[in-house]
Amino acid sequence: MISNREVSSTESEVEPFVSLGMSVYNAGEDLRPAVLSVLNQTFENWELIIIDDGSIDGSIETIEDIDDPRIRIVKSEENRGLATRLNEAVGLARGEFFGRMDQDDLCHPHRVEKQVRFLESNEEVDLLGSHCVLINEGSAITGILPIPVRHEDICRSPWSGILIPHPTWMGKTEWFQRNPYLSPGPYFCEDQELLLRTHEFSRFHVLPELLFAYRVRSQSNVAKLRRTRLTLMRIQWAYFVAAANYYYALLSFLSCLGKIACDYSREGLCRGAQVRREGGCGSTECEEDWEQIVQQLQRGN
Repeated sequence: MISNREVSSTESEVEPFVSLGMSVYNAGEDLRPAVLSVLNQTFENWELIIIDDGSIDGSIETIEDIDDPRIRIVKSEENRGLATRLNEAVGLARGEFFGRMDQDDLCHPHRVEKQVRFLESNEEVDLLGSHCVLINEGSAITGILPIPVRHEDICRSPWSGILIPHPTWMGKTEWFQRNPYLSPGPYFCEDQELLLRTHEFSRFHVLPELLFAYRVRSQSNVAKLRRTRLTLMRIQWAYFVAAANYYYALLSFLSCLGKIACDYSREGLCRGAQVRREGGCGSTECEEDWEQIVQQLQRGN
């Protein structure tokens, strides 16, 4: 059973220009800072659609005191997965643009404004991401996530993955409506399946600005990571074989094996951690800016 509830008892009189979709499942104490980071946006004409995917930890109750008519909460007692809930959010969206937001990540105050302005000025772009700072479970900044910017570079090696951080996505709502997530979604690969399926007829771009804080846990579950990589390889293999591109299919298989070998290699895991540390924010000013933002959100401001 699904119930719709407004956080505020009054309806917003302004049609939102941007709809942000967030699926929540047992988000714990990370949910409130994530929602507050949306409330702090310099671009104010948005709605936040929060779909509770059968949480049992009471995390939704931690934001019930936030009284803002732009926030809509959809509650469900069933756990149906991220892909299904994102499709539901797209169906509920009233904005011209639809954006992603994860339950434990943080938006820079200028995130929505800068993504909207870029999309308005570059109508050929269907899906836009951004560079990210990395934060750990304690919300400490650990580095950056290096990502290509141009479509050609983002999609240069589709057998290895198409590089746009899922929580940073924003694009035309109609694009998401035409290209729904595969539901139920493949194991932690719903974003890669959609990117692979659409990259040949869509246009992707990534803003080189650090507009998002992406939470990466310090301890990786290697078994879970292996299952995710194998799932992605099967998706890629089926896609390339269907397109009679057997060379790319072989590359996807070899790429998967190489990544799994690295995951199980102590040296490989240490090397990955070193890259994150050395990435930094790009500048002392940027790092101080994000540290201040994170601290304010953790304090509930």
